[in-house]
Amino acid sequence: MKTTANTVEVYQIINSEHWNPHQILGMHEIELNDSKVLAVRVFIPQAEKITVVDVQDPSLTYDMEKIHTDGFFEVVITERDQWFRYQLEVTYYEGGTWTTYDPYSFLSYITDLDTYLFGNGTHYKIYEKLGAHITTMDGVQGVAFAVWAPNAKRISVIGDFNGWDGRRHQMRSLGGSGVWELFIPGLQKFDKYKFEIKTQENHLLEKSDHYASFAEMRPSTASVVYDIETYTWNDTQWIEKRQSQDPLHQPMAVYEVHLGSWMRVPEEDNGFMSYRDAAHKLVDYVKEMGYTHIELMPVEEHPFDGSWGYQVTGYYAPTSRFGTPDDFMYFVDHCHQSGIGVILDWVPAHFPKDAHALAKFDGTCLYEHSDPRQGEHPDWGTLIFNFGRNEVKNFLIANAIYWIEKFHIDGLRVDAVASMLYLDYGKEEGQWVPNMFGGRENLDAVECMKHLNSMIYQKFPGIMMIAEESTAWAGVSRPTDTGGLGYGLKWNMGWMNDFLRYIEKEPIYRKYHHNDLTFSLIYAFTENFMLVLSHDEVVHGKGSMINKMPGDYWQKFANLRAAYGFMYAHPGKKLMFMGGEFGQFDEWSEAKSLDWNLLEFDKHKQLQKYVTDLNHMYVKESALWEDDFTEGGFEWINCTNAEASMASFIRKGKDPKNTVIIVCNFTPMPHYMHRIGVPYAGFYKEIMNSDAEIYGGSNVGNEGGLHTQEISWDGKPYCLDLKVPPLGMIILKPQM
Repeated sequence: MKTTANTVEVYQIINSEHWNPHQILGMHEIELNDSKVLAVRVFIPQAEKITVVDVQDPSLTYDMEKIHTDGFFEVVITERDQWFRYQLEVTYYEGGTWTTYDPYSFLSYITDLDTYLFGNGTHYKIYEKLGAHITTMDGVQGVAFAVWAPNAKRISVIGDFNGWDGRRHQMRSLGGSGVWELFIPGLQKFDKYKFEIKTQENHLLEKSDHYASFAEMRPSTASVVYDIETYTWNDTQWIEKRQSQDPLHQPMAVYEVHLGSWMRVPEEDNGFMSYRDAAHKLVDYVKEMGYTHIELMPVEEHPFDGSWGYQVTGYYAPTSRFGTPDDFMYFVDHCHQSGIGVILDWVPAHFPKDAHALAKFDGTCLYEHSDPRQGEHPDWGTLIFNFGRNEVKNFLIANAIYWIEKFHIDGLRVDAVASMLYLDYGKEEGQWVPNMFGGRENLDAVECMKHLNSMIYQKFPGIMMIAEESTAWAGVSRPTDTGGLGYGLKWNMGWMNDFLRYIEKEPIYRKYHHNDLTFSLIYAFTENFMLVLSHDEVVHGKGSMINKMPGDYWQKFANLRAAYGFMYAHPGKKLMFMGGEFGQFDEWSEAKSLDWNLLEFDKHKQLQKYVTDLNHMYVKESALWEDDFTEGGFEWINCTNAEASMASFIRKGKDPKNTVIIVCNFTPMPHYMHRIGVPYAGFYKEIMNSDAEIYGGSNVGNEGGLHTQEISWDGKPYCLDLKVPPLGMIILKPQM
């Protein structure tokens, strides 16, 4: 084999094992017979003939010689010593000719600053560098690919454009950074690709791109080239308003949605409603119902429908089940234009073992720990991120920023925070490794979360970071500079468990468990809590919300109305899972639509009307949300009436005129002369009654309101003698 290149390196190219193919391939200035000349080298296994064509003067052509039968070509251009822009005219054995720019004639797309920041874990826009990006280099349009895989022997970009042949587009390693990159001219939007990785043991892996912004529809697993920068947003007014407000002092009535099962469509359309259809049908419904936000269960790309999206493989890609990234942007945009916020379920706690995804990405445990005691969740069958590795932390932190920056998401609900905080989460003795101090806290995960939250709140005023954290870890929703984890809100799992345990009991037994109703106020202001009745409570045999309620048909609906009323009046932001608003009897299943046909029946339609009015009343009455997180916004009237299973309390806003009084009765016994103390004299208007006839109730109430008596009661200077409905909740407001 006669070539001007190093023979050993040529064979490394042929065997697809060279760490820097640009060093051999492309155009190079070389010394030949004491003169400077140009050599162009190309490796295309399927090529029969290749000609180098000068782009500036196409009449200047140079036929290449096939140096090796496997497809290594070279031409030495003795009459020229200055580099020039060229194309390759390739004739293939199977027929046809293709003219293209040489991928190995372009400089690196990745800068030294990029690799430095990434290595330090502080490249907060690394998603603009790693992955696949449609760009123009030296006036040539194509796609720049980059991937982090420090332990690989060789990486190639494979796709339809090269017959999925890993020999064709071998990438260049950028040294100790572990980043590999390659610009491929001529590629465009919707081209499919993967990374073919040759491990140090010479095993070949085909991996999808976890930085990709789009992916094939499952069960296919290729990544798809896409440009997310072309969408024109129309939500400037929403974003400006969001930046000027503190969400902790705004109303939040969140509708949790699994997009794949909220409303199914005919199977010829894959059974899924598209992002664009949802932007109108779902958003119009949510707006009419009076919710302030939609929380989407994970829409990041995932292979298995039954994981509900919680086993993510494409962290930067909205799932293709419902459309393109532009379609998802349209959904968020339309939400904002309709006055609805969007919260995205985000899953940094674990990732699945699917062969095409992150597991042993470059043949080694790159994103996970190699020790299964640190790197696996035995209960879930998934892997745990190595939060102590800078590049892994950067991947996750930048991912959170990406959804807010590029998709205008208003908040992230962070899944399974407890599983990240504790090294022994879900593990038996011997299945976990203590931290350096011998404790069970995952110090790397704690540091990662603090870093994440501090950056998010610094960059995006008005954003919400919401922790699903099920333990008593202190300071989850407290600032990082005071020792907290830095989240804005925490799901109140304690309230949820206590309240459901209480409300599921037959009313005759509730008096023995009154503490379950009232205990949450002991700790209500230790965190910024969100009250949740989420998807987790209506699956796996737990029963739907309506089926949790005891009693006959009428009592089930009355119980549920009273339960929702208590929830909306209790301090904390609110979240309700889809289907609960109209009393779906079946447990939720991701495989089928909600039972919308139930709205043909009065009781379900009346419950839906009640939740609608409850939402609108909640948003209107600032006392119910203005001061959710301090004792100044709440005061018990009577929390000790266990015998009657009743509770009464006050919610306060900044203005005393906005004060509201809440009375709840969790037995089927109506009370026609129930005296409570109140703080102000005058007329109290009944602004909500869960027992109203329009909601399917028995219509026990206070005929619009009543006047106080100047009698001290419950430690208050005035009192009201109320009619309190059976299994009912009423809200009264002083008219001042």
